[in-house]
Amino acid sequence: MLELIEQLTRLGSPRVLLIGDFLLDAYVYGHVERISPEAPVPVLNVLRREEIAGGAGNVAAAAAALGARVTCVGVIGQDLAGGRLDELLTGMGADTTRLLRLTDRPTAVKTRYVGLAQHRHAQQMLRVDEEHLHDLSADAQDRLVRAAADAAADADVVVLEDYNKGVCRGELGRRLIEASRAAGQCVVVDPALLHDFTRYRGATLLKPNRFEASRASGVDIHDNATLQQASERLLEQADAQAVVISLDREGAYFCRRGQAGKRIPHQRPRNVYDVTGAGDETVAVLAVAIAGGCSYEQAEELANVAGGLEVEKFGFVPITRQEIADELRRMQGLRGGKVLPRTSLVGELARRRQRGEVIVFTNGCFDLLHTGHVRYLQQSREQGNCLIVAINSDASVRRLKGPTRPVVGERERAEMLAALECVDYVTIFDEDTPLELLDLLRPDILVKGGTTPEIVGRDLVERYGGKVCTMALVDGQSTTQIITKIVEQTK
Repeated sequence: MLELIEQLTRLGSPRVLLIGDFLLDAYVYGHVERISPEAPVPVLNVLRREEIAGGAGNVAAAAAALGARVTCVGVIGQDLAGGRLDELLTGMGADTTRLLRLTDRPTAVKTRYVGLAQHRHAQQMLRVDEEHLHDLSADAQDRLVRAAADAAADADVVVLEDYNKGVCRGELGRRLIEASRAAGQCVVVDPALLHDFTRYRGATLLKPNRFEASRASGVDIHDNATLQQASERLLEQADAQAVVISLDREGAYFCRRGQAGKRIPHQRPRNVYDVTGAGDETVAVLAVAIAGGCSYEQAEELANVAGGLEVEKFGFVPITRQEIADELRRMQGLRGGKVLPRTSLVGELARRRQRGEVIVFTNGCFDLLHTGHVRYLQQSREQGNCLIVAINSDASVRRLKGPTRPVVGERERAEMLAALECVDYVTIFDEDTPLELLDLLRPDILVKGGTTPEIVGRDLVERYGGKVCTMALVDGQSTTQIITKIVEQTK
């Protein structure tokens, strides 16, 4: 794990040429509280709308979040959706000057209607697609190949992202791969759901999921033997060097041509919330890692971690290098991924709020962690989607409790709290009260123990629209009582 973390720090800012089908993903969020009197369907009371770059745009966003410089080659329409898609891609730092803007082909748009159950749990209700799937004209195909050939000369890796919308279809896919390989580039292909992969002949690395691999190879995949058989057929079809078959919660299967493959399992169970974009995230990590000097095996291990993180999120949310590094530390038993300074916590909470999550905050010394604390924290986490535990630093505890406290140092206290599944983040504050931290983080809910006579921060939280919740420690004893018992027992 430490070797992989070290590899992450050495990736640099590789240049990724991204060829594929670029789409506009639109989301309409709202509350569902009743059924329509006109038909047995839920009524969505719209709260907000948002748009993101979809299809190959997901890979662009994922690669950019990993620090890559992305150049896009594909087609969009000369319409409002195309203009918005161009704006989104440019906003993430991608070069869109090589996108073809066609008058006879509208930009593909996918609109998802999402209900917020109990006003917080997002659930997709319906998707509406607007797209034209006819083949590109001969002139458009020639222009695409020329754009790919020119851009490949300045790239470190090429990604072919095929959603079977026209850019990689039939002979055009092979021509794009040939142009990239002629420039000496490694070509990573995220294939469409096809009956065979011959359109990807000449690719370096294939990355299908289990269903795509089974369809294209004609093999019913259910164990290592059938995974090996499917891999060999796919590599032969595409004349590729290696294949990575993603297996959802089971991890992935990696196979080089002419060698026995191996499973790469997830290192911990995943709470699969939404598989949207997991494949796009995986292919982006593969490409960026290979371009940054990783071996295929190292790249796949990093991609496997990122894909596992992605399925735990709603919608497509790009994974950062820091998140991958934090997860690798957690997998090795290090809890640094949860213990964050307040500056890093601000960014983490911003991403969670974008997904509609409810942020819960509690604070205290948490010296000598006991069952009352654990049950209190578990109940606190049930109030929302993300629990932050802020603990007083050693210096702060001494000012509040006296020179003999704390019994356990701040780092050890933070690590113990971070080991609890119900705790999402731990941060340490040096002030006597958490007021400055509350003002910075603005949690939706502030939770305090019911025995606290005065709740510090109540006025602030209620002023910006948050809620305050009091909760008694279950079977709880004060830390002072516990210390007194320990002292008496040692006399």
